[in-house]
Amino acid sequence: MSGALNEIRVLLRKEIQLEWRQRYALNGMVLYIVSTVFICYLHFNLNQNLLNPIVWNTLFWVILMFTAVNAIGKSFAQDSEGRILYYYTLASPVSIIASKIIYNSLLMILLTLTGFAVYQMAMGNPVEDQAMYVLALVLGSIGFASVLTMISAIASKAGNNGMLMAVLSFPMVVPLLLMAVKFSKNAMDGLDPSVSYDEIAILLSIDALVIALSLILFPYLWKS
Repeated sequence: MSGALNEIRVLLRKEIQLEWRQRYALNGMVLYIVSTVFICYLHFNLNQNLLNPIVWNTLFWVILMFTAVNAIGKSFAQDSEGRILYYYTLASPVSIIASKIIYNSLLMILLTLTGFAVYQMAMGNPVEDQAMYVLALVLGSIGFASVLTMISAIASKAGNNGMLMAVLSFPMVVPLLLMAVKFSKNAMDGLDPSVSYDEIAILLSIDALVIALSLILFPYLWKS
């Protein structure tokens, strides 16, 4: 167990160091979020009657979904075959996929909270319960990261097929998105937290199930 945890720690540090040196994903996605929010601001500034709380919430989650696809969809695409073989000699497949999921979850949470700050500055903030809304964002971000990391691994084995990535991600991301939208809408309305316990349980279950399946299935995918 300690050996696996040490492998995950080293691989996670490697991912963070690579991102800090290159900053492609972080800088590119921050620019994407800011640009998208600015376009939304220009549109709804001219049509303020269209921006009700439901539209505000749904639009933000759609932005987050596309941010996740662009930021995490190429998790394994950037690794060459030589690098993958090198990783194979150094660490177990479970450690590799676990480090990827943890890193992508942290990256997605950072992008989500940054996007939320920019979004509410540009579009206003109708959220009544900030803490529950942020919890919805965090659970949704972890879910997006977990699902898309595993799908990225599958797509990389198929030659980084973009169509395969889209086909596989749609049926897995949409239920997660719908549940996150429902949970965050309850927070926007300022409902009692107990009203959202079912949504919280479902989101936690989805996150845990996807992570568990990734840890179980990735070793077989890695060896193929």
